[in-house]
Amino acid sequence: MLQIEIDSGSGFCFGVTTAISKAEEELAAGTVLYCLGDIVHNGMECERLKQMGLVTINHDDLRRLHGVKVLLRAHGEPPETYDLARQNNIEIIDATCPVVLQLQRRIKRQTDAYPRAQVVIFGKPGHAEVLGLVGQTSGKAIVIAHFEDVTRLDFTRDIYLYSQTTKSLDEFHRIIDYIQAHISPEATFRSFDTICRQVANRMPNVSAFAARHDLVLFVCGRKSSNGRVLFNECLRVNANSHLIEGPGEIAPQWLEGISTVGICGATSTPKWLMEQCRDALITTAKDR
Repeated sequence: MLQIEIDSGSGFCFGVTTAISKAEEELAAGTVLYCLGDIVHNGMECERLKQMGLVTINHDDLRRLHGVKVLLRAHGEPPETYDLARQNNIEIIDATCPVVLQLQRRIKRQTDAYPRAQVVIFGKPGHAEVLGLVGQTSGKAIVIAHFEDVTRLDFTRDIYLYSQTTKSLDEFHRIIDYIQAHISPEATFRSFDTICRQVANRMPNVSAFAARHDLVLFVCGRKSSNGRVLFNECLRVNANSHLIEGPGEIAPQWLEGISTVGICGATSTPKWLMEQCRDALITTAKDR
């Protein structure tokens, strides 16, 4: 008989949980609520909230709106967004994750105190959180997406290194080691470990989870940076791992010769979606 386990450590992080709770509270009260960008990098959860009345907008839309309520998701926003909201008499429902908010403030203080230093952010270019962080530096921060990008830095100048909260801890430490080995003796280098431990601690947990199953289904939206990192870890320890967005992507042939299936997901993956995948597996197994 097929055994299926849903990883108890997977699912929304507290930042995403808070953002969704705030949206549901406003919508339940009958508020017309706009959200600046997808509230979470999971298409099915976004669709669920859309059915409740949540309207997703982009920054161009925001410029045209006046006198409405707009929710800012957990990723955070640059200062310009708050300025525009004040100009357009927009009420902000701020759901920025406290970890991200603290990071924004640290970067701003650092930039104001040392304006000539290189502020470097290890993160995904164009990601909503990274845009918010770069905004604290008036666009001057240098974003490096991968370890290889560290060679672009000027090692004769001071470097202050931060990280997007959901990046790989191991790669961040490799970047630190490289800078320490190449920085000029006359320059200052400081690094700040700003990776969220609620996310970082999932790496060893999901690794152990993936290793004990014949088949692993990693459920997440394909736009999720955190999901990509965690899925790659699953794949590293268990080659029979598949990234899916929902139950409709499960292939029956994956179950051939399989005794145990593990279902896990990203910090943007709702529990109800993993449960739907479990139910689809049970139906598929019965039909075989």
